[in-house]
Amino acid sequence: MSTRTLTTRAGITVQDRDRARSFLLLHGGGGVRTMDGFAEQLAEHTRSRVLLPTHPGFGGTLKSAGLTTVEALAAAYVELLGELDLTDVTVIGNSFGGWLAAEIALQQSPRVSDVVIVDGIGIEVDGHPLTDVSGLSPAELRALSFHDPAKLPVPPATGGPSPDVQALIGYTGPTMSDPTLLDRLGAIDGPVHVLWGESDRIADPEYGKAYAAAIPGATYTVLPATGHLPQLETPEELLRALLALTERSSVR
Repeated sequence: MSTRTLTTRAGITVQDRDRARSFLLLHGGGGVRTMDGFAEQLAEHTRSRVLLPTHPGFGGTLKSAGLTTVEALAAAYVELLGELDLTDVTVIGNSFGGWLAAEIALQQSPRVSDVVIVDGIGIEVDGHPLTDVSGLSPAELRALSFHDPAKLPVPPATGGPSPDVQALIGYTGPTMSDPTLLDRLGAIDGPVHVLWGESDRIADPEYGKAYAAAIPGATYTVLPATGHLPQLETPEELLRALLALTERSSVR
């Protein structure tokens, strides 16, 4: 397997693990490091081509003036697939990346074969609001994000909001949601799978169920003993679930 780093015209920096089948992994507000290990695992297990971009503005990268919405960023990723001349791509997004994956699905690109939303955000669900994470300490945030925070290494302390959080709000706004998204999801035409951690306390499983119910034909799978970041907490379980779902879609 070869790994190279590309930078597109839209300023998206991408780690490209180059093999035959293609996956596009979209990270959430925690930045690309939350997907890096899973990208390696997915590439090794499936012998596939795995693209792991850093969203412009995250990780200290530059962001063009036109990238001010999630929809605009989704269009940039559709353009990326065209630049790389990729087809039959499975798009997988976690948290903010799940919202981004949904927006990519709404663009109906023929280059995308199916979409996997993993504990996505972006919709508004009566009675099941997203947890307001502003002002939470790292320990409080971890307690809401993981089924068992004690199993994971404690990140180094930082002062104030991280640049990645600031970049996230630059796309999502302070509510980290779009009141139009839930209704717009009904226009998606293509296989979509919604995977959700049963212990997610950022966006609870009923929120995930509403996500799936809004998308015609979408599947909904709950991952046991898992929080908001399955690719970090239970990557083997996530890998098994998504491969079973995407392989089922490919034989339809």
